[in-house]
Amino acid sequence: MAGENSLLARWHQILEAGSKPGDLNSILSEDAVFHSPVVHAPQKGRPLVVAYLVAASKTLGNESFHYTREVVSRNVAVLEFKAVIDGIEINGVDIITFNKKGMITDFKVMVRPLKAINKVWEMMGRELERQQSS
Repeated sequence: MAGENSLLARWHQILEAGSKPGDLNSILSEDAVFHSPVVHAPQKGRPLVVAYLVAASKTLGNESFHYTREVVSRNVAVLEFKAVIDGIEINGVDIITFNKKGMITDFKVMVRPLKAINKVWEMMGRELERQQSS
């Protein structure tokens, strides 16, 4: 897909700026889908995807978070990341699918090992509850 580097550059800019809801809205299609490593059902629609991405940013977005590898093929990017939360090393992958307009249509997160998944589940749950009560 032409322009994949600029699409990823925009994702990195938004991430570095704190994953603000308005910024995320600008790169997500209305029918975007988020696949969480801890929630069985896909989360469908821009508002839910924004909520999950903001919660993920607040959960994982500390000074230890960094992408270690990027693989791009046509309209899909696979970004491997590492982070440490409460002494637990987290290794994960973001699989991002873009449409022809350059908007994210699908965002899947996979995390390992099991204790990392449990920590992410605990912290994301708290963050999503906090968002709902705001």
